[in-house]
Amino acid sequence: MSYTVTDYLLDRLAEAGVDRLFGVPGDFTLAMLDHVEEHPTIDWVGCGNELGAGYAADGYARVRGLGAVCTTFGVGELSALNAVAGAYAEHVPLLHIVGAPTIAVQAAARATHHSLGDGDFRRFARMTAEVTAVQAILGADDAEASIDRVIAEVRERRRPGYLLIPADVAAGPATPPSAPLPVRTGVTDPNQLAEFTAAARAVLAEAARPALIADVLVERMGGQARLDALLATGIPHATLLWGRHVVDETAPGFLGTYIGAASPPPLLEAIDGADALVLAGVQFTELTSGFFSQRFGTANVIDVGPRGCAIGGRRFAPIALPDGLAALDGLIPGPAGPQPAPRPGVGPLPTGDRVLTQESLWDAVALRLQPGDLVLADQGTPFFGMAAHPLPDDVLCIGQPLWASIGYTMGAGLGAALGAPERRPLVLIGDGAAQLTVAELGTMARYGVPATVILVDNAGYTIERSIHGPHADYNGIQPWDWSALPVALGGSAARGVRVTTVGELDAALADAGDGLLLIQAVVEPLDVPELLAAISEQAAAQNTAPPSH
Repeated sequence: MSYTVTDYLLDRLAEAGVDRLFGVPGDFTLAMLDHVEEHPTIDWVGCGNELGAGYAADGYARVRGLGAVCTTFGVGELSALNAVAGAYAEHVPLLHIVGAPTIAVQAAARATHHSLGDGDFRRFARMTAEVTAVQAILGADDAEASIDRVIAEVRERRRPGYLLIPADVAAGPATPPSAPLPVRTGVTDPNQLAEFTAAARAVLAEAARPALIADVLVERMGGQARLDALLATGIPHATLLWGRHVVDETAPGFLGTYIGAASPPPLLEAIDGADALVLAGVQFTELTSGFFSQRFGTANVIDVGPRGCAIGGRRFAPIALPDGLAALDGLIPGPAGPQPAPRPGVGPLPTGDRVLTQESLWDAVALRLQPGDLVLADQGTPFFGMAAHPLPDDVLCIGQPLWASIGYTMGAGLGAALGAPERRPLVLIGDGAAQLTVAELGTMARYGVPATVILVDNAGYTIERSIHGPHADYNGIQPWDWSALPVALGGSAARGVRVTTVGELDAALADAGDGLLLIQAVVEPLDVPELLAAISEQAAAQNTAPPSH
């Protein structure tokens, strides 16, 4: 094959560390996929549908720093749009590649399949612009420069980008890259950084009870090493549910997961009572803050954000997050007085023949976690059920608490596992959520992903029941024979088991090996984790309209 624009795109993706391209084939992308199959570095991962492919690319991006999904024009790209929007909300560097009709077909403005029949071939690009940080519609003259610009912006801004590639442009000639992808430098204003450092020094010099909250944006914006250096001072610290993996939960000084008023009293006292509080990459959402129930003030808060910092309402920008954290190095006083006691671990499990409950289910899972595991907890009882359990060191825990699209972890687990094959993948998902995206269980089997999928069988949408309509028919689903499904979707590459007691679950977890295993864990429909019950009460109050007068 001659060297084409598609080859140039693939080479740039490979340079950026991408070795998998997720998607569903369509007639406007088929010729492009021939080049993917011939590429020496990038492998194609064909998914069950475009939504699952988008979730897979999102999960891959979270462990690799960049992910890519490829769909066909119109029907394919709109099916993936939910995943792209979630990546935008959660600061995930995801590239959406869309194969489109040729320039000549578009110019003719005829009623073409996958379009709305009105000759406007830019409608879907305009839709996507609302949930992507950078976009380009490639032409024959600017394809290479546009590819470089979009990939560089996606990596720099940690948000999705969009490339619309007409089929003839994709097949057109290109010149292989002769220089590395551009890297933006000089994001931080040195004068603003100096002023921020001085202001932070003044706050921290007077602090007798400093504390720190770390969240997901530390990892997204490349500040992990700087955070680790700050935590080495021994400052008491917590995380939000969103960013649990950015700290070692077994380390001295770790207080637990802060959830506003729903936090344990010792954690509330340490955070809300701190006389200097550092927020490292924190973005509060209603589900990670107990519906914005945090009670600390702002005067002594040092907020280090993605592109700027703030102290007492005064903003310093632009400052890159790693530089903002580095400015605090040496300013944080050592801990005064006794250190907080480490959080207690999970106690012994109940007797083996005890019927499973939400509490014993997540206790059993937590006891089986190992350092280095990859855990994907779907929004609902899995996410909140695991929230109360300390994680071993280097467990990468992925959830989606801001976008909160149920079914996310089935696809994301596929992508994250392929992106980090050295980690043991565990996917935690509810039965209602799994019915949305279960096709990707078959994709896991096809590509040899050795995931353990723990599926909570509680007859429907229990998180919704806990908010409103506990006995309503709309919160129910059609029961499936989940333990039989892995064989139906994956053949001999997958197996399933149904468990109803603590002993059966623990035995199934102990038996999980190198293959794909689905554990159907049966619990009562109205049983919810304690934390979810508290948050659901707040959600119900917020979602209920005041009575009319």
